[in-house]
Amino acid sequence: MLIKLLFVGLGGFIGASLRYVTGLLVGRFTVGSPFPYGTFVVNIVGCLLIGFLAGVTDTRGLLNDTARAFVFTGMLGAFTTFSTFSYETMGLFQNGQTSPALTNLGLQIVLGLLAVWGGIQLAKFI
Repeated sequence: MLIKLLFVGLGGFIGASLRYVTGLLVGRFTVGSPFPYGTFVVNIVGCLLIGFLAGVTDTRGLLNDTARAFVFTGMLGAFTTFSTFSYETMGLFQNGQTSPALTNLGLQIVLGLLAVWGGIQLAKFI
């Protein structure tokens, strides 16, 4: 358990660092744009990576539990939680669990936006 936790932490460090660097690089090409290209690129690349790696590892059994935790939870989880959200939602759809998938999709987006708005309002109030 402790070893897996350490690998998740190491993966998280790598993923968060890659997210930061990716944002900086994308920012160099999109200076002055109001659109959040850095976040957009990170989220789409993260989704592509988690889909590809899950497809490869699930069909071929390439990673043990610790390596999966390092890559999926650590690296990709820190690179973008949107990739994990998308992967889990896709899993629900693929398992025929349409209602939970749509519920997850709607609640995460709507409540996430409301929570950000609420946090901003709370900060203004304090």
